[in-house]
Amino acid sequence: MPLQSLWDNAKLLIANNIVSEIVLLISRFLKETSTKNYHCLELHDNWYLILKKQINSRFVPYIARISLYPIKSLDGVDVKSASLLSSGALKFDREFAIFDEPGKFVNGKRNPKVHLVRCQFNLENRTVSLQLPGSNSQSVFHLDNEQNALVATLSDFFGFPVTLQQNLSMGFPDDTDSPGPTIISTATLTEVASWFLGVSVDEMRRRIRANIEIGGVPAFWEDQLFGEANSSVAFRIGDVRVEGINPCQRCIVPTRDSLTGESYSNFQKIFINKRRETLPGWVAASRFNHFFRLSINTKISASEANKKLETSSNVEILVPGAINP
Repeated sequence: MPLQSLWDNAKLLIANNIVSEIVLLISRFLKETSTKNYHCLELHDNWYLILKKQINSRFVPYIARISLYPIKSLDGVDVKSASLLSSGALKFDREFAIFDEPGKFVNGKRNPKVHLVRCQFNLENRTVSLQLPGSNSQSVFHLDNEQNALVATLSDFFGFPVTLQQNLSMGFPDDTDSPGPTIISTATLTEVASWFLGVSVDEMRRRIRANIEIGGVPAFWEDQLFGEANSSVAFRIGDVRVEGINPCQRCIVPTRDSLTGESYSNFQKIFINKRRETLPGWVAASRFNHFFRLSINTKISASEANKKLETSSNVEILVPGAINP
C-alpha cells in the first residue's frame, strides 16, 4: 500500500474515531514494507511516528474491570479495587488452590469437571457459595473456618480426595516469575470473541481469566506493554508502577466452554491464524514463538505493597520511546 494512500485512509479513520481499524491498517502497512530496503523502512518508521502522535489523543486508557479468582480455576469475582501484596500479586487472587493426593493442581487443564463448578464469593465475609451439577441450591462455606467441609464436598464431586491449600504471600499464579495481575483490553476480548461463532464477549472473558481489563483503547493495545526478551515496559496504573513482562501463553482452558467444559472445534487453529493475522506491526514479534498467546504477564515491586488498583484509574506508559499509538 503506497504511503500517501495509507496516510489518506488513516486520516479518514482518525476523523471518524475508528481507532481499532487504524491500528490494523498500520500493522498491515508495516508488515508489507518490512521486507523492503532500508530507506523505505526508515521512511515508514518516520511517517508512523507522525501518525501515532495524531491518534494518541484519541486513546484514554483506564481500568474498566478488575477480576479476582480466590480459588484457582474456579469462578471469579469483580471488584472495584484490589490491594497489592509484597510479591506484586493481588490480594485474594488465586489465594487458594485445589490439589490432588500426588500434589498436582486440580484445574481446568487437567480436569474438565472444574468447568461445572459454580461459585460466588463474598470477600468481605470470607465465604464461598458453591453449586454443583444436580443441585438446585448453594452450599455456603467460610474460607477460613469451614475448609474441611468444603474439601469434603469437592472430594465427593471430583471422585477422589483433594486438599485446599492457601498462599497468603503470592497466591498460586501460573507464572511465578511474574505474579502481578494479568492484563488485557476490553476491545481485545471483543475482537477475539468475534473470531468464534456463538462465543460472547463475556464468555471469552471467562475463558481468558485476566485480572485487569483496560478500556478506552483499540484491540491489542496492551501488546505494547512488553518488549524484547530480558526487558520490560514500565507503565503506571493510578499511582502504582507496573512492569509488563511478556504475552501470556494460553493453555487448553480457553478452547473449552467456561460453563460446560465442551470443546470448541478447531479453536486453537482459528485463534493462532487470526492472532498472526492481526498481530500489530509494532509488537515485539520475537516474543511470539507461537501465536497462542493473549494478555500480558506483569511484575510489581514490593515497594508498591498495600497500594490499591482501582477501576477508572488511568493507565500511562512510562518508558521513553514505547509505542503508544
